[in-house]
Amino acid sequence: MRQFQFPYENEDKLVNSLRKIKQWCNSSVTSGTFFQIYSTTLNRSKVETVCALIEREMPDAKYIGCSTNGNVFIGDYTDAEITICCTVFEYFTTNLKVFQYPLNSENEKEVTTDLVERVKECPWCKCVIANVTIRGMSMTDFCEDLSALPEGVQFFGGGALSADINSDYAIVFSSAGAISDHSVVFALIGGEDFNVRSNYIAGWKPLGRTLKVTRAKGTVLYELDGRPAYETYYKYLNIKNDENFFNNTLEFPFFYEHNGINILRAPISSQPDGSLVMTADIAQNVNARIAYGDPWTILSNVNEETLRIKEFIPEAIMVFSCAARKAFWGDKEVGKETLPLQSIASTSGFYTSGEFLRTGDKVNQHNVTLVIAAMREGKRNVDNMPNADLHSEEFSGKVSMINRLATFIQAATEELEEANERLRLAAIMDGLTQVYNRREIQRLITQSVEEGRKSCLLMMDLDDFKKVNDTYGHKEGDEVLKKLTSVLKDTCSKTVPESYVGRWGGEEFMVLLPETELKKASALAELIRVGFSVVDYTNAPNQTITIGVTEFKQGEDPDTYCMRVDSALYTGKANGKNQVVVR
Repeated sequence: MRQFQFPYENEDKLVNSLRKIKQWCNSSVTSGTFFQIYSTTLNRSKVETVCALIEREMPDAKYIGCSTNGNVFIGDYTDAEITICCTVFEYFTTNLKVFQYPLNSENEKEVTTDLVERVKECPWCKCVIANVTIRGMSMTDFCEDLSALPEGVQFFGGGALSADINSDYAIVFSSAGAISDHSVVFALIGGEDFNVRSNYIAGWKPLGRTLKVTRAKGTVLYELDGRPAYETYYKYLNIKNDENFFNNTLEFPFFYEHNGINILRAPISSQPDGSLVMTADIAQNVNARIAYGDPWTILSNVNEETLRIKEFIPEAIMVFSCAARKAFWGDKEVGKETLPLQSIASTSGFYTSGEFLRTGDKVNQHNVTLVIAAMREGKRNVDNMPNADLHSEEFSGKVSMINRLATFIQAATEELEEANERLRLAAIMDGLTQVYNRREIQRLITQSVEEGRKSCLLMMDLDDFKKVNDTYGHKEGDEVLKKLTSVLKDTCSKTVPESYVGRWGGEEFMVLLPETELKKASALAELIRVGFSVVDYTNAPNQTITIGVTEFKQGEDPDTYCMRVDSALYTGKANGKNQVVVR
């Protein structure tokens, strides 16, 4: 594999560069030529000229391209409007195919289904590269459907963007189709001797307390912890809802777990209702945290990934980096992330509106992330191990201080959350038996009734418990109570895992069994009664319980429901105790 990179300056220089590549190919053993064209300009005429010259000079070559927020050229950010990366494959076993599809919300399923089938028809395929127009479109289904790709096929790429990060207009193009502002292009590469490795770098660290995404739809995040999402940025970071909102939030995207990995979502803007427009879909009912962009952590992660890629001994590296990272570092500093990669192999790529990567079986859309794909033809030759140029600079005291401060805040937040959790549990749990207290089990029953859910109640009372306390002391009595709750929790969890056990008062206990039929509840009560009757104690003899069982009737109130199970219990008491009564 051999790679050539050059900027587009004018037609004559491009033709000259293409003819040099042809001359090299004619003097070497090659199997195919693949161009990747990245353009910060949306001037269609200029892009069409580049494509037309490649087609004229090298008609057998294939190419893909897109508009970008900036280009990575020879490992560094460049001001060049259009950069061209030409990869020449040298093994006859290496194959390449390019496809282009119109893409919108209505045909997404058709596109992904067709691509999956095409990949299955190409058993040699090792990876799929994607350039896609994504602004204004949810990519959740797109990613989910691509998870059907054959096992082991890697998928990576980026969302097309423009030089204006706030613009929704972007284009893609390829040797398989024309320039389009609503399309996706795919390049399939692979073969017996083709090797590829992909991964991602974030570097943003979670900061502060966990926030529940209580309302979200697509790319709009409406509420966190039941409050307008914007309030989080104003309350904790004093970021105002003005023209500087996007730039001020770049360092603080949301961090949450999705498909088993940590991903980031950055706000683009805040709307009048306090909702936030995100760079990609954010799931509802997930736990998210604000993350902090720490330069030291980012470059440390770059060093670690560079060393891992070095062991792969790549011949070419592609990078797909979020435009937010470029804005975070600034044009002059953003190359720090990619230059170490250039030290081990020719590195090219672009700044995107979203990065795609398959991790395990799942394709994920990332934000504020650097996706890296390293490629090589042939076996790994340790004699060709490159020397990696890693970051060794000492960071300023300010950055080190911020890093330490972030760690301190995180540790303090975790301690506070643990303390709050202990207080929460203390408010709803019975201190002795560690089951729900009267107030909480009553709330759960009331909630179930108000929602009209099918359920059953078990109410039980220890038989002649006063004798245990009077004869053997309250310590022995406490042991009896704790062993009863142990039987309750163990038996209920095996039969009705979603059951709720609570101490109703003294030696009385209540169990709420959601979505449970009366017959099943009665059988469970008998299991509890028998199981408890054989429990041994330090001093006291075996004990017994009486249990009342009843089923919720639609339309009744919580008090009526509880009174009926109470009546069943005391019928059992009056009839001799140590029995189950159903009413």
